[in-house]
Amino acid sequence: MKILFTFPGQGTQRPGMLQQLPDGEALLSRVRAVLGDETDHLDSADALRHTRAVQLSLLICGVAWARELIRRGLKPDIVSGLSIGAFPAAVIAGALDFSDALRLVALRGDLMEQAYPQGYGLTAIAGLTLGRLEKLLPGSNIYIANLNAETQIVIAGRDEDMARVAQRALEAGASKAVKLAVSVPSHCALLAKPAARLAQAFASVRLTRPTCAYLSGSTARVIWQPEKIADDLAFNMARTVQWNDAIVSANQRDARLAIEMPPGNVLTGLTLQAGWQGEAICLERNSVEVALHLAKRLSQ
Repeated sequence: MKILFTFPGQGTQRPGMLQQLPDGEALLSRVRAVLGDETDHLDSADALRHTRAVQLSLLICGVAWARELIRRGLKPDIVSGLSIGAFPAAVIAGALDFSDALRLVALRGDLMEQAYPQGYGLTAIAGLTLGRLEKLLPGSNIYIANLNAETQIVIAGRDEDMARVAQRALEAGASKAVKLAVSVPSHCALLAKPAARLAQAFASVRLTRPTCAYLSGSTARVIWQPEKIADDLAFNMARTVQWNDAIVSANQRDARLAIEMPPGNVLTGLTLQAGWQGEAICLERNSVEVALHLAKRLSQ
């Protein structure tokens, strides 16, 4: 039996998410050494209107809670993150230094927001398969961004174009079409140039071989080579998320306990939709003690 740690992407953030972190004072002191006074208001409602603050907050939150589980004796065999969640996953796997991750994520957020400061984003479509949704896209200037589940797909593009496709999807039988709290058109060719600039920044950062399996949310494959993990982290903003396939891959690797780091519970729901054969919980709604209990029971 193996344990999978998952780390959420944008859209799960909320004001105050950094206020109750385990060992928060020590961790935020390290953050402050890199980011300075920005640290003290990263998770404010005003700051979270910006991609940089959202992504930094998700990085910090994911690392804090995963390290608490490890401190309590629950270590992951596999880590995987959706979009920005790949960065805390890489930190916990030991492939990327936390301070370097802070600098890279700050740059990532800036590059993405500067490329598309307004009028673009993501919309989740539920209830249609990929084949049915793709038939609605010709001439729309809309891209497939996330394949989260068999019938839970995210599209990317300009707000007005997404709204038109969302309406078509509902008319075609979709059960839901929801614009996400993400202000950039992630995971498509629109972010190819910012991704290339982020890749240049990775040239000055040293990554190491991970101590547990780093499962890419973009390719659904485990990556061990540091240079390939760097490529995955730099370019995942411009690559389609293959989350459903990543969970299937973890399942095939004998992962039977999936633990989602705060905030939110989106990945836990998607894990269960992917035919997961074990237990899947989120720390947002379950205590560390529950996670420890499940790990002990499943290992017996």
